[in-house]
Amino acid sequence: GQRNYDLLVIGGGSGGLACAKEAAQWGRKVAVVDYVEPSPRGTRWGLGGTCVNVGCIPKKLMHQAALLGGQIRDAHHYGWEVTHPVPHNWRKMAEAVQNHVKSLNWGHRVQLQDSKTIFFYFNIKASFVNKHTVCGVTKGGKETLLSADHIVIATGGRPKYPLHVEGALEYGITSDDIFWLKESPGKTLTYPLADVALECAGFLSGLGLDTTVMMRSIPLRGFDQQMASLVTEHMESHGTQFLRGCTPLQVRRLPDGCLQVIWEDRVSGREDMGTFDTVLWAIGRVPETRSLNLEKAGVKTNPDNEKIVVDAQEATSVPHIYAIGDVAEGRPELTPTAIMAGKLLAQRLFGQSSDLMEYDNVPTTVFTPLEYGCVGLSEEEAVARHGQEHIEVYHAYYKPLEFTVAERDSSQCYIKMVCLREPPQLVLGLHFLGPNAGEVTQGFALGIKCGASYAQMMRTVGIHPTCAEEVVKLRISKRSGLDPTVTGC
Repeated sequence: GQRNYDLLVIGGGSGGLACAKEAAQWGRKVAVVDYVEPSPRGTRWGLGGTCVNVGCIPKKLMHQAALLGGQIRDAHHYGWEVTHPVPHNWRKMAEAVQNHVKSLNWGHRVQLQDSKTIFFYFNIKASFVNKHTVCGVTKGGKETLLSADHIVIATGGRPKYPLHVEGALEYGITSDDIFWLKESPGKTLTYPLADVALECAGFLSGLGLDTTVMMRSIPLRGFDQQMASLVTEHMESHGTQFLRGCTPLQVRRLPDGCLQVIWEDRVSGREDMGTFDTVLWAIGRVPETRSLNLEKAGVKTNPDNEKIVVDAQEATSVPHIYAIGDVAEGRPELTPTAIMAGKLLAQRLFGQSSDLMEYDNVPTTVFTPLEYGCVGLSEEEAVARHGQEHIEVYHAYYKPLEFTVAERDSSQCYIKMVCLREPPQLVLGLHFLGPNAGEVTQGFALGIKCGASYAQMMRTVGIHPTCAEEVVKLRISKRSGLDPTVTGC
């Protein structure tokens, strides 16, 4: 039989769940449908979406595992009698991380069943029948029809495979699999066009694995390029190998089980090869729109990237159908933006609010071994928008105090603030490379959201001795040509 709801959410990830829970708070009858197609490798997971299962959460935990390795190496400088080398047990780490993720899946399910009266969760694969109705199919092939006044598409995306590379699908894995491996991936090649690739390569290196990053072009596309090259420079000087200007051509499995990769060096035009235990593809993501039968509901997508076209209200080409998160065109692919967009959408639909999601000045952090946090415009974007002569960039290389005793290399610890040149010099962007970048960037994000100027930043008292205080001590502009290296206390 058919069931009727006030709101139907397709996708039980960050955005979808946030939207559904908010709508339920307003006393509406809500259905959530969620279905995870196993990865080509057969990895499957529960409710909660990419972030919880195969994204931010396991990634940050494995990043933390790698950072601890560095701290163990520092420890003896600080008087801890640690005997070297300290081995790392992948199995133990993976099990701990996976158990945490499973507890989060469980938590989401319990929460959904808690508000039983108005909340309905279906583990079914949904596709549109018409503008108000979707048909859901269970794993066993049983069909259910669900219809609703308002429908929110929050299906997110899944990693792409480079299908032009022979053997890519058969032998490669993606970020959908790396966090659920029971055994260590061993010697790994990653082919990255996405920030998650550098993050994974970073923690694999940090855990002592032989890691190679193959890059066709620039690292961290869409981020400030000066910062991006400092990130890769730091990784390179700490043991990650880089193959620049190379494209993979073929992957084959050798009799001993190893993978032989053949690639082309784009500069010399020559072919080269290497042997690895694991090949990790991270070439971006595809929105999960193909199986939704959007044309039956009249929902328009951008043919180039298959993302759903939305307006400022998150509405699609069909007024009562909405799309939020990674599946929507022109939105940052970040969990917190999906969550906030979902909540605000539910408030507009059911709570008499007119608040729209603002997508500018969204802070984010790339959890590479040396973390990179940013908010606002990159230097390139600022110049493109305002012209070189209207931009002032203040910058500094600094040495974190915790690096001194441990004699750690701090040559890539760097901060820059991109401002308008005209007083009071409005801050357009902040870029921070160093320990705890996320924690630092979050605090400054509020100031920048509130329209902070360089003058106000300089009147902010620093907390001594921290890395974050270096932000409020940025005195040297790029234009001056003076040496931006901070010395002494």
